[in-house]
Amino acid sequence: MSVYTELNQADVASILSDYAIGDLQSFAGIAAGIENSNFFVNTEQGRFVLTIFERMEEQELPYFMRLMKHLSHHGLSCPDVMVRNDGSLLFDVCGKKGCIVSCLCGRTLDELNMAQLRSSGHALATLHLAGENFDEKRSNPTGIRWLSETILCMQSDMAKQYGDDAAWLLHDELVFQQAQDVDLPRGVIHGDLFVDNILFEGDEVTGIIDFYYAHDAPYAMDIAISLNAQAILLGPDDTARMQAFLDGYQSSRPLADAEKAALPGLLRLGALRFWTSRLYDALYPRGGAMTQTKDPEEYRLKLLFHRR
Repeated sequence: MSVYTELNQADVASILSDYAIGDLQSFAGIAAGIENSNFFVNTEQGRFVLTIFERMEEQELPYFMRLMKHLSHHGLSCPDVMVRNDGSLLFDVCGKKGCIVSCLCGRTLDELNMAQLRSSGHALATLHLAGENFDEKRSNPTGIRWLSETILCMQSDMAKQYGDDAAWLLHDELVFQQAQDVDLPRGVIHGDLFVDNILFEGDEVTGIIDFYYAHDAPYAMDIAISLNAQAILLGPDDTARMQAFLDGYQSSRPLADAEKAALPGLLRLGALRFWTSRLYDALYPRGGAMTQTKDPEEYRLKLLFHRR
């Protein structure tokens, strides 16, 4: 979440006029995150989140809208997409598409304790189970092909800015991942379950947000991404923190033996994926009124942690 497209009060009021969710009282941009322009919008009927999609292809957006509506009606606490007066789920503004979703209770945390990790693991399993009968598919937008092309694209700039050792590590891990081939249980995954996409009240998860990386992939890949993002602090308690998350997950959906065996390699793949995307954003930044570029170094260190 960020703000790349700026809106004024008249813009937001005009967008709201096509919904039956009340008149605008106030709005404010959301600076956290890096992909879309986001605003908190308060109306007479409550608080909502307005999103303008900055990078996504227009034809992909209906998938996310229908997925959120499906999950929110099948047992997962996640944003529900508001329906416009004409029955559509997306609006047009500044030549871009946008949507309005419900705003959930709770708050994001900078770091999770053991109880919160267990609750987060349970919530991820709930997501996977809720999506089992969602019949639409979306391929992985950041899979091996994307990794190969992106790493090749930034290879020379990467070496100049971050050094030959970092460039070698990036290439060596890519070669390792290109040789992997596993057949695991799969379905809808979140794909980006960082702490800023989970809402808590106390130790309990109250909601999962930001589904715009969702796609069809092995469930264990989602677990690996989440463990890297939530449990791995590069400290002495990381093993126990990972186990707390896994305990919460398996309380609802026990892992198959093949998933357990594949997890170490998937943890490396998850670290490579986010290191690569952060490197690209750091090397080729976009402008925006309120933007946040995340540190690539965090995921280089996490990749090294898993390669030990």
